[in-house]
Amino acid sequence: MIIKHNEPIMAAKQLIKLSEIPTGAPKGLKKKDLKEETEKLVKRFGELHHLLYAEAKHSVLIIFQGMDASGKDGAVRRVFRDCTIAGLDLVSFKKPTELEMSHDFLWRVHRWAPEKGMLTIFNRSHYEDILIQRVHKWIDMTRVKKRMAAINAFEDLIQFDNNTLVFKFYMHISKEEQEIQLQERLSDPAKYWKHNPGDWEERKYWDQYMEAYEYVINESDTPWHICPVDNRWYRDYFILKVLVEGLEKLNMSMPVPEKN
Repeated sequence: MIIKHNEPIMAAKQLIKLSEIPTGAPKGLKKKDLKEETEKLVKRFGELHHLLYAEAKHSVLIIFQGMDASGKDGAVRRVFRDCTIAGLDLVSFKKPTELEMSHDFLWRVHRWAPEKGMLTIFNRSHYEDILIQRVHKWIDMTRVKKRMAAINAFEDLIQFDNNTLVFKFYMHISKEEQEIQLQERLSDPAKYWKHNPGDWEERKYWDQYMEAYEYVINESDTPWHICPVDNRWYRDYFILKVLVEGLEKLNMSMPVPEKN
């Protein structure tokens, strides 16, 4: 589901309720039916990313936000595997360092905004500063609203001042599926390294996080893509479909040598 903006407002804005949006693949859709199409999209996205890098007229920022175990890391591994490494940056925003805390909350983010020709992935992002901080009441709603306004201004700036395409994905996982994924990190030796006791603690705040995410989604000027992730094979297809369609619209071409 894509949240659209800049459409004529005929009535009060319709608010998005995450509880009303499916977290799994559409009914009747089977994994094997999408496997071939997903592989084609991976290849095409790799071609488009190479054009982006070579042409160097636009940049792309991709944001993955979601609850713990919602598949952000898996999406990065699978979706971008045919991309040009030199034109790709991956940034994971964790607890701010002492230096970062001494600046405004967007300081550490803005310096990672992609230059023309580059594609940057934010695995978590500037939204952490109005999600976890709101949920744990480290900041009040006055500051949340101020920061939301700053985020809208930041995203508007990079889009219109530096030709940056911004794709924001909310990784929409069910509470039941999250428990399964977290439990696998305790039972599957190959996933032990992912286990973090803090993830179980954050799970206790599920309802508060849903409220915070709905605020972010509904107050954002740049649209969010609500990506169902309970079926990881559909997650990959969904993300690739959005990205390929978005980059196709740029009508990019390989640069040619200038004539003497």
